[in-house]
Amino acid sequence: MPKYTLIDHTADIGIDVLGATLRELFTNAAFALFDIITDLSKVECKAECNIKISGIDREQLLVNWLTELLYLHDVKNLLFKNFCIADIKDNQLTATINGEAFIEGKHVIKTEVKAVTYHNLSIIKEDHQWKARIIFDL
Repeated sequence: MPKYTLIDHTADIGIDVLGATLRELFTNAAFALFDIITDLSKVECKAECNIKISGIDREQLLVNWLTELLYLHDVKNLLFKNFCIADIKDNQLTATINGEAFIEGKHVIKTEVKAVTYHNLSIIKEDHQWKARIIFDL
């Protein structure tokens, strides 16, 4: 099963994410974000961050999760490729993420993602599988 697929969206980029569990859905969404940003085969797991995120519902939790990852990328110049969600509920998530700092000449930024949006955002459980649609502002 693919982790995600790109969808056409005017001026932005969208993804449809799949997961057997809510934990896998959120993990695959984070993977997709950084797979869009860079070539993950060149990212090593040298740095570790622990994250605790909350939201009023699953949708806000997903946006807050991806926004926090994007913040760490933008402000601390980090690239992540391993996402281990220790605990997830409808409104709270704790995770350990691994990656490394951006290194000129080693890493290439394929796409600059500015923000995670609420536009067309959805999370549904269908046929024993979780699905989410997320649009990123470029």
